[in-house]
Amino acid sequence: MVARADFEHSEGADGVEVRFTGRLTLARLGDLPARLDALGPIATLDLSAIDRIDTVGAWIVTRTAADHDARITGASADAQRLLDALASDKSEYRVHRDRRPAWVRMLEQIGTASVAVWNELLGIVGFFGAMIVAIFNQIRARRRLRWNAIVTRFQTVGVDALPIIGLMSFLIGIVIAQQGAVQLEQFGLEVFTINLVGRASIRELGLLMTAIMVAGRSGSAFAAQIGTMKLTEEVDAMRTIGVSPMEAIVLPRVAASTITMPLLGFYASLCAIAGGGLFCWVGLDIPPLTYIQRLREIIPMTDFWIMLIKAPVFGILIGVTGCYEGMQVRQNAEEVGQRTTSAVVAAIFLVIVLDAFFAVFFSSLGWN
Repeated sequence: MVARADFEHSEGADGVEVRFTGRLTLARLGDLPARLDALGPIATLDLSAIDRIDTVGAWIVTRTAADHDARITGASADAQRLLDALASDKSEYRVHRDRRPAWVRMLEQIGTASVAVWNELLGIVGFFGAMIVAIFNQIRARRRLRWNAIVTRFQTVGVDALPIIGLMSFLIGIVIAQQGAVQLEQFGLEVFTINLVGRASIRELGLLMTAIMVAGRSGSAFAAQIGTMKLTEEVDAMRTIGVSPMEAIVLPRVAASTITMPLLGFYASLCAIAGGGLFCWVGLDIPPLTYIQRLREIIPMTDFWIMLIKAPVFGILIGVTGCYEGMQVRQNAEEVGQRTTSAVVAAIFLVIVLDAFFAVFFSSLGWN
């Protein structure tokens, strides 16, 4: 029968002297670690009587020696080799508490996050520059655009997104109308709910909510698709046969998101106006004809032009961000998920920041 791991102990001048017996292996350890911890200060660990030792047993011995500042004696050549290997790497297995003040750690985390965001922004700008260079190279070489790839992306980015964007915008229009009517009712000005719904839908919310939806739906798809292609070395294969990944993969996706964003934004605005009109008809007893006539009076043409100016910019931003994050995949499938999440977060953040910039810019031009 194979002897289980055990030990004998005796009191010495400097502390407890422990003499191990049996096999110090994972299968035979049992409760030996707990019984060792129950002893007092240990001065010596004697390994001369053990039959065998593995990495786990050597780790128990090394940990006990380090905790009690004990010396190890009687180790065979194989046992000593394991002990030396663990002793040389012991710093990697110890977790040292960070004793710095909390405010120092917080500032370090903020600084690290700020540097990461800045590097991400620089990477996106550099990737956009590389895409512009690829466009000029394609024009100079008189190569045809990959219309088949672009039309395919029209289907995924635009047509397939119509139901969810339409439903979302319709419900948002109802919510805006309901909340606006509740507040305006205090002053007897429920009729101005039409103004709120019309201008907010055309100028801001219709396009902004569409951009957020496209970023979460198509931007993430771009990152996941390209990231998977990087892992399966399809991108490297394209370069090997002389096909530019920027022209074959990136440009069709960015072109599709740029062209479809104005159409989706206009469609979302109409759905939001329809939702607001339904609430005004049912909740405020405003006839549809009156609602439409009022919209024609209060929505300036500048709101429509503002939407058409912002939409392609948002489309470019979403396409570039999604493709950039997909191209950054290097190691494993887990990184695909991380980069997909980064693509959505970065695209939504940049869209909102850019929308705020556009709001200030157009207000300075007097397009209110």
